[in-house]
Amino acid sequence: MTPALPRNIQLKLEQTIAQWHQWHCEPPLQAAPAVVAVLAPGASNFSILVASEQHFVVRIDGINPATNGLNRQTEWRTLQTAHKAGIAPKPRYFNPELGSMVCDYLTPDQDQELCMTTVGTLLREIHNLPARHNRLDLAERILRYEKHLEHKHQTLAAPLQQCREQIFDLLDPVNQRPHTAVLCHNDLLRGNRIVSAGRLWAIDWEYCAMGNPWFDLAVVVTGDSLNTAQTEALLLAYLGAAPSDAQRMELTRHSCIYRYMELLWYQAQTHAVLEPPQLNDKMTALQRALQQYLT
Repeated sequence: MTPALPRNIQLKLEQTIAQWHQWHCEPPLQAAPAVVAVLAPGASNFSILVASEQHFVVRIDGINPATNGLNRQTEWRTLQTAHKAGIAPKPRYFNPELGSMVCDYLTPDQDQELCMTTVGTLLREIHNLPARHNRLDLAERILRYEKHLEHKHQTLAAPLQQCREQIFDLLDPVNQRPHTAVLCHNDLLRGNRIVSAGRLWAIDWEYCAMGNPWFDLAVVVTGDSLNTAQTEALLLAYLGAAPSDAQRMELTRHSCIYRYMELLWYQAQTHAVLEPPQLNDKMTALQRALQQYLT
């Protein structure tokens, strides 16, 4: 078995592969898949490439999904409808007891350059998927991360603590003003978008939930550091028209919230995934964004 995996993850991988007869494949698999490679591990799970008649990705939870507020049942059901809509890989197997999920592997095209128009269209298609019961409450998610820090006997970094009150001031109108919740990906960063067979697909749907579409847009704009021209192209494709001043304000508001939440998430991780200079840059960007928004 692959030596790069922790022993408990290896055992869960073996058990998942042993259930290959139950994988939803048409036609059914004729032999057990074999491990090809361990893909880049995430901060909270492991992804392993396996192959039988075709290639699959087996994802094994590295931590309890509830720690990050994830709902695997929602993800599984959403993947099924997203695949039918032609925007996600086909899900093949799900075992919540093992913390494992199997999906088709999408072979990346050599040319992965994308215009933001295509990404805006993908976001609109995601937001048109059927509603689910699971809902993302931004304030609750922030409090969850803070609680996780308390369990680790840590406190908010001083710069984050200084921004906290401003962030919750931004959340007040978001919570008070009614909006139509839609199914959101909530993590559609560049690494979770892939061009395969000439089409754009969304992968890694673990954060999907009903929510505010402006947060989903803010994740892409802020997380991928889009410039002004790219942002305008994304919004024009998504909205079908040039954004209004009020819509630009919603994007800016949710971008500030996302920046804060992203930094909080990094601080809550057991193993650092960013070097201090990168964290400092993100902290400076949050402070600058808040200053610009509030002036």
